[in-house]
Amino acid sequence: MTERPTSSQPSSRDASGPSDSTQPPLPPARFAYDRHTWKEIAHLLANFPVSLVGFIYVVTVLFTSAGLTVTVIGFPLLAGGVMGARQLGKLERARARALLGVRVDEPSRLPLSGGKDGFFPQLWLALKDPVGWRTVLYDFIRLPWGVLTFVITLTSLFVLWPVLPFIARGLSNADRAMVRGLLSPSDELERRIAELESDRGVVVDTAAADLRRIERDLHDGAQARLVNLAMGLGLAKEKLLEDPDAAAEMVAEAHGEVKLALQELRDLARGIHPAVLTDRGLDAALSAVASRCTVPVKVTVDLPARPAEAIEGIAYFTVSELLQNVSKHSAAASASVDVWRRDDRLLIQVRDDGRGGARLDGGTGMRGLADRLGAVDGLFVVDSPDGGPTTVTAELPWRPRAASQG
Repeated sequence: MTERPTSSQPSSRDASGPSDSTQPPLPPARFAYDRHTWKEIAHLLANFPVSLVGFIYVVTVLFTSAGLTVTVIGFPLLAGGVMGARQLGKLERARARALLGVRVDEPSRLPLSGGKDGFFPQLWLALKDPVGWRTVLYDFIRLPWGVLTFVITLTSLFVLWPVLPFIARGLSNADRAMVRGLLSPSDELERRIAELESDRGVVVDTAAADLRRIERDLHDGAQARLVNLAMGLGLAKEKLLEDPDAAAEMVAEAHGEVKLALQELRDLARGIHPAVLTDRGLDAALSAVASRCTVPVKVTVDLPARPAEAIEGIAYFTVSELLQNVSKHSAAASASVDVWRRDDRLLIQVRDDGRGGARLDGGTGMRGLADRLGAVDGLFVVDSPDGGPTTVTAELPWRPRAASQG
């Protein structure tokens, strides 16, 4: 958003003063009417009609809708007026870019879902839009400034033309300050929108990876066993009359295949969402996970109530993957899992007395956990010096469990 220097800017050194004997004298100052100066003059002359349109819009649309807020249509009209002010701000930013050389980023669009999230949440999102309200303020205060700049510039064009470039520069700098101050994007809003867009991408990628894993497990495991089972039962059916003993043996083999297929399906279902988590909650589910760990694990869950199902599932799979890492890589003699609630956060801490050296950038497992927690406004911190011990702390937002979820 820096301005391009023009020849109409006065030199920082006085051309009429004494010069250094080792340097040539500076050329005399001149009043330049270059293209940048004419653009500034055009912008100042256009201020009056543009600001008049903006002022009429604010007074007519927004004040009328604000007066109708006692009725049903008042707030929707007010929200529409604020969103319309966004479009006026877009035109003003384009005018400032073209005539003043001010580079102001365009604010992100409001994350409206077309009514999918409900009418009132979308209405509230539009009503509290900081970009729209700052544009309303800009249009409201611009009319007296537009009249002043129009009169001064038009008068100077005929009466004070030798100093008009300096007048135009001063007035244009005030315009630039107003554009930057009132029509720039909201830093906090832009940051939050960028985070939500990034988190949405992480959630989509994670869901796609989970679907591919489930498809691969079904194809390579249970599906292959069921195909073999069907073939075996077909052969047994053909031999049933010719060789009953061989048919009975093939049926027995098929029975064993059924048991293995059922076990693989149960393991796959446990990887999607274990029944013990749904029925009995985190305490029982994490105790079941700890019992399968190759290292003795002490589990302590201190929660006043069960969190929302999605948060509970993320907590379960986080602990499950961390304990798998303990089994495979830590060479630990013992480990512990602590889960508790503090204010509006669900905290998880997994410790082991192994050799340490775990890093977020050391593999896709830890990085994937951090991304999954970050997608729901969570935190993931690894403290694992070489030689141990390792402490992994995870935080999730506490969301109450809906009544229908038990």
